[in-house]
Parts: sequence; structure tokens; C-alpha cells
Amino acid sequence: MNQKPPPEDLTQHHGHLVRRAMQVLNVLWDEEVSRTITSQQFAALNALYKEPNLDQSTLGRRISLDRSTMAEVVARLCERGLTSSERDPHDGRRKTITLSAKGVRQVQQLIPRTRALADRFVASLDEKQQADLLRLLTEVVRANERR
Repeated sequence: MNQKPPPEDLTQHHGHLVRRAMQVLNVLWDEEVSRTITSQQFAALNALYKEPNLDQSTLGRRISLDRSTMAEVVARLCERGLTSSERDPHDGRRKTITLSAKGVRQVQQLIPRTRALADRFVASLDEKQQADLLRLLTEVVRANERR
């Protein structure tokens, strides 16, 4: 008497809706922000803009990227001349990453665009709903992050 489960209604699955929301965000990113700088690359640029001279490991922790993804992001930013790295004079094992002048200009141009993207993404929500969405997403991420 094996009963087959009924099909799932994916419109009621949080994970499915989060994936769909990411698809929407990716399209909006291309339209509002950049077709050449990814959101992960922007996160790295923005973190370095806020806190210059981070090592790759610390930068990865700041923007929640694993080591291999962070290495790829840093390599691409360096190839584009947006960042540079050098040995830490106090610890030769450590390489610090900084924004180049071109990287500073790039991140300064992108910041207002990312704000426009965020506004557009939640435009259908009122202010309270926007705050609730941000709070709930933050709570879910914190509860499920690997430490």
C-alpha cells in the first residue's frame, strides 16, 4: 500500500520563491547596475571601498564567499585593473587587496545603481513590508549560515 505523494505546489515553497527572486534580481542587475560587473564582484569592490587593504580571506568573510569563489572574484577584479594586491609589510605571508583609482571610480558609479536596483525590486511593497522583508531574510540567513 505505497501511496504516492501528490505533486508539490512550488508557489508555496520558500526555496523556490527565493530562487525565482534571485532570477528577477539577476535580470534587474543587468538592467540597472552592470552587465560586466557581477553582484559578487560589486560586493568585493564595496567592501574594499568601506575597508581598504583587506586580505583575501577576510574579504571573503565580509561578503560571505567561499575561498575558491573569492579567489576567482579577486583574480577577475585584478585582471580588469580594479584592484591590486601586495604583500603585507608586517606579515609576508599575507597579501592585501586594495582598490585602484579605476576601482574607486567604478564602485562610486555602481553604488547609486545598486540602490536603484533595490528600490525597483521592492517597489510593489510599502515601507513596512520592505522593512519586514529585509528583517525576515536577514533572520533566515543568520539562522542557516554555516559558522
